[in-house]
Amino acid sequence: MAMMKSELSPERRRLVEKMQRLNFGRIEGLPVRGGEPVLDPAPRVIRSVKLGGDNGPRHEATKDDFPIKAEVIELFNILVQIGDGVVESIDVRHGLPCGMTYQENVA
Repeated sequence: MAMMKSELSPERRRLVEKMQRLNFGRIEGLPVRGGEPVLDPAPRVIRSVKLGGDNGPRHEATKDDFPIKAEVIELFNILVQIGDGVVESIDVRHGLPCGMTYQENVA
């Protein structure tokens, strides 16, 4: 059974909504505490504009609940692995995370 948006923590829901509103671009400097995204203060959001394309928010942004895509679940699993730290950048395409960079402590 698919994970639903309503099952996410409030901070994870806010991050999903931020990615859906962004649609194309990246989120930079996202703090992570206890595996959860920290959105207050707001991370830096860089919007990419597709000339001649649809640059508005994703249609899911207006829905209260929907199944969470595998890319988002993978992002949240990585946040849990990070625990406490900072995600340098999350690349967003079509409202979904498609890549990310973060500093890793190598022992």
